[in-house]
Amino acid sequence: MPANQLSVRPIAPAEHAAFLAGRPDASFLQLPAWAAVKKEWRPEYLGWYDGGALVGTAQVLHRPAPVIKRTLAYIPEGPVLDWGSRDAQEYLAPMLAHFRRTGVFLVRMGAPLVRHAWSAASVRKALSAGDAGLVTTLQPKSTDAVAESVADRLAVLGWTKPEVSEDFAAGQPEFQARLPLVDAAGQPLDLEGVLAQMNQNARRETRKAAAGPLQVQAGGAGDIGRFHALYRETAERDGFTGRPASYFTTMATALNAHAPGAFTLYLASHEGRDLAAAIRVRSGRNAWYVYGASSAAERKLFAPKALMHRMIEDSLAEGCVFLDQGGVSATLSKDHHLAGLTLFKTTLGCDVVQTLGEWDYPLNRPLAAAFDFYMKRRNRH
Repeated sequence: MPANQLSVRPIAPAEHAAFLAGRPDASFLQLPAWAAVKKEWRPEYLGWYDGGALVGTAQVLHRPAPVIKRTLAYIPEGPVLDWGSRDAQEYLAPMLAHFRRTGVFLVRMGAPLVRHAWSAASVRKALSAGDAGLVTTLQPKSTDAVAESVADRLAVLGWTKPEVSEDFAAGQPEFQARLPLVDAAGQPLDLEGVLAQMNQNARRETRKAAAGPLQVQAGGAGDIGRFHALYRETAERDGFTGRPASYFTTMATALNAHAPGAFTLYLASHEGRDLAAAIRVRSGRNAWYVYGASSAAERKLFAPKALMHRMIEDSLAEGCVFLDQGGVSATLSKDHHLAGLTLFKTTLGCDVVQTLGEWDYPLNRPLAAAFDFYMKRRNRH
């Protein structure tokens, strides 16, 4: 092998976990504990080697396609690499060669890079004004040159991703709402600094909720039943199909076995009645608000905002740089059905960030095309 050329080979889950331990910005979706939650997928762990030095890893989730005996290889928020130190092809070529040898027909990769970030205030203002178009037409508060370069290179190398649109595509959302817990220089904010990013009403309601009569507590796997009762109520009210309680029990057990406190269940109650619940996942320097549920009762106590206040306090105490609150639409149109979600999350102070998104590379084009047709047809029904 020529000098300085990378090789890719399978590694043990413990080796991958040890590598992640030195990468505090890696996503929890790359933790082996997360693979234990996603039981319908088969995990594989890959290592990138420069000579004998391990310089990158990935948790790959494999899922067999219907009928055929080949797999979709999905890399959520990975691989974990120093994308700015080499051309993307140097990383990707040996990975694709490995997948060709092992029967993968399609690779889906969500490299963990952020291309742009727009401030909560600027997005709120544009939405309130009813601007047409997408958030990408606004001036970002920051742009990452490495992420932009990787996106351009992937397109040249034959990787594809959905065009930016107002609606969500399959997989992890390209646009996400993140509440900054540090300033532009990377210095930690205090609680008042974080609350200052909210709009006036959200800030007032959050303070009122935190100072009110609610009892807020942090729990774990033993409190899943209480969470799930509220979650079922929320699913029925909002018209979505929820996950079984066992899914959340597995999540709590697996993540906290990896690192105590990685999974925290927050509950807000009043006079013995649960009014809101939220699940936060923490890994390294980052935190994610992944599930929330609430009762229709006692709305004026603002129970969900009491939980948000507690999550912010805990995340600040743990040195987190952001509290991610999930996907949003890129729309700026007030008439779009997802505009309300974007407006709500930005009123809570969340910036809108554009990640690199999830990119596909077909290793068997006919099978990849058939799979794409199958998924589109399934999603229509």
